[in-house]
Amino acid sequence: MNEKKVKPFGLKDKIGYMFGDFGNDFTFMFSSTFLMVFYTKVLGISGAAVGTLFLVARFVDAVTDITMGRIVDKCKPGKDGKFKRWIRIMAGPVALASFLMYQSALADASMAVKYVYMYVTYILWGSICYTGINIPYGSMASAITDVPEERTSLSTFRSIGATLANLIIGVGGPMLVYATDENGAQVIRGGGNIFPILAGIFSVCAILCYIICYKCTTERVKIEKDPNEPKITLADTVKAIFTSRALLGIVAAAIFLLLSSLLLGSINNYLYTDYFGSSRALSTYNLITMVCSLLLATVVGAISKTFGKKESAAATTAFSGIVFLLLGFLHVTNVWVFVVAAAIGYIGVNYFNMVIWANLTDVIDDIEVQARERQDGVVYGVYSFARKIGQALAGGLGGYALTMIAYDEKAVTQTQEVLNGLYNLGTFVPGILFLCVAAMLAFVYPLSKKRVNRNVEILRERRKKLEEGK
Repeated sequence: MNEKKVKPFGLKDKIGYMFGDFGNDFTFMFSSTFLMVFYTKVLGISGAAVGTLFLVARFVDAVTDITMGRIVDKCKPGKDGKFKRWIRIMAGPVALASFLMYQSALADASMAVKYVYMYVTYILWGSICYTGINIPYGSMASAITDVPEERTSLSTFRSIGATLANLIIGVGGPMLVYATDENGAQVIRGGGNIFPILAGIFSVCAILCYIICYKCTTERVKIEKDPNEPKITLADTVKAIFTSRALLGIVAAAIFLLLSSLLLGSINNYLYTDYFGSSRALSTYNLITMVCSLLLATVVGAISKTFGKKESAAATTAFSGIVFLLLGFLHVTNVWVFVVAAAIGYIGVNYFNMVIWANLTDVIDDIEVQARERQDGVVYGVYSFARKIGQALAGGLGGYALTMIAYDEKAVTQTQEVLNGLYNLGTFVPGILFLCVAAMLAFVYPLSKKRVNRNVEILRERRKKLEEGK
């Protein structure tokens, strides 16, 4: 393709990239928010067994994520680009695999059948299909533009896409999933038959979003290896990746971020319905959180450009940690006071969620500067695996924590001791983990605003010399 005919970066790319994560999170957020509920309250599987599933699946991801990243890096670009074609190939499989996880017809099957079904469908979706689309999609950001501010805008729009999916699932989901029985208790609607219906709808929506992403984005940055550079072996690349302080720092921050936010999302289902007795309050909390996130998106670019992504994200996640710890110590009993305070506190986490993808492209640049070879797919594969570790630990910790506080999946109402345990899980634990995110960003992750800008200039100069040498 003649580069002169390539359209300049603009709003169309941002919208297209936004719809990519919109599609991703129709299945990812539905899983993060309701899959444990489906397994425990519909299929009757213990929280500890579900937590074990999440941990086992991550061992599979250790292979599939890195392998997919390597495949993406080594495959020659097609007519639709190096990364976009994978969106076209994998959109259907990931949507179908997600739908298969929520089959309530198996509620009366034997526990052995349930276990086999749970493992097969979850690994098919998360370790194979989701990996097959998410790694190319995430890697594509660095090919759309090499301008730091434009990458931040892509990260922000990606987060808006996730926010929109979360708005639908987080706000509408509880109202559709839960119903109130004659005793005023919150129960699963239709005995769980609502799950395959919702899963089917969200899968179709995901496919539509992927189509928009594919049609609207353009890969512009073409990375060519300098023939005069010494040959870089796979061992050299692996060493550069796994000794990168930037990658290790952002991976550690991401694990703590996912561990905290997904654990909170999972526990909130129990906190609001069992402790506060109000699924409407959960929907309201999710709505306020999403609205705040959308408003925040209008100023993220200006804040990160002024203070730097690392610096501003460390400060905002520390704010979130402090708010949730205060909620834990105050032990708020008014559900609406709790909803407002928790939603405001979560703003800091949402800020980091909006810039983290731009942080990752900064990491890819930093490794290229050091190793003199670009490995978008492998780096993103490592990062994707780390995110899944956070997801698994959140699911595992959530399941084990419910067991630890003696939560009874079959009981309509819980004891006061269990309810107090739910409150502590929904405040103190995420509060501490949010502070861990801030610490990783402040003291481990090294890519300050100054270093990011320096790396961009180094890479532009290298590519300019390579182009002039042709």
